[in-house]
Amino acid sequence: MSQNSSPLIEMRNISKYFGSVIALQDVSMEVNAGEVMCLLGDNGAGKSTLIKTLAGVHLPDEGHYFVEGKEVHFNSPRDALDHGIATVYQDLAMIPLMSISRNFFLGSEPTTGWGVFKRFNIGFADRVAREEMGKMGIDIRDPAQPVGTLSGGERQCVAIARAVYFGAKVLILDEPTAALGVKQAGVVLRYVAQARARNLGVILITHNPHHAYAVGDRFTILKRGRTFGTFTKTELAREEMVRMMSGADELDALSHELAEFARTDALAGGEEAGEADRQLAQALEKSEEVFSQGMEE
Repeated sequence: MSQNSSPLIEMRNISKYFGSVIALQDVSMEVNAGEVMCLLGDNGAGKSTLIKTLAGVHLPDEGHYFVEGKEVHFNSPRDALDHGIATVYQDLAMIPLMSISRNFFLGSEPTTGWGVFKRFNIGFADRVAREEMGKMGIDIRDPAQPVGTLSGGERQCVAIARAVYFGAKVLILDEPTAALGVKQAGVVLRYVAQARARNLGVILITHNPHHAYAVGDRFTILKRGRTFGTFTKTELAREEMVRMMSGADELDALSHELAEFARTDALAGGEEAGEADRQLAQALEKSEEVFSQGMEE
């Protein structure tokens, strides 16, 4: 495979251990330019460990990590940034009382003047912040306004635009819609599509399959540190994706097992215990019915 056709980043058979705890085992995934790769999984599936490995926070214990066809060994997040891999975490690393432009250049402030007269270049920062936000589809009224006055979706836009401006080729978004309402989540997903249109590779981490299906090109599903595989929309229907993530098969097996316990207890004369198990089994069956109705809607 030539370098031009290589994925922007690729992980092959990555494993990560914390003592006796297996956080990741034999995980493989890749992302290409102009593609949204969705990394899905429930809480505890290993998503956070995987993105921290991608971002240079953790070194993998096994496996290989490639950037544009060349194997890399990151020792810090700075190494990942130097290779064009930027991660936007849920807390966004912003200071609410500081201006939009100050947050945009936080840690990389442009300056003007010499020596003791060197100062923050407000004019340049305001202009760049306005232009870059405009490219993402947001016309900010005043770059000097506190970033805390923006909506959650708009703050996500600032973080995404900032990463793109500083040379990101791969954008890793950690649960960007987790704390947002429906409307604001839609705004963020539009920014994700904008980043893809600018030929970035995007890794969208989420436990919401509906958000993933709206913008994703391919989907890697994690469960207990392992992957079910990587799928396209033609290979995996939304309903099956939800079922794989939610453990609906396990709930179904548990409801049948409890029903069997209830029957056994009733035959043995344990009516009270049997009734409790019957009620729990019925509740699980009811939850599956509600879950199925939600999928149809």
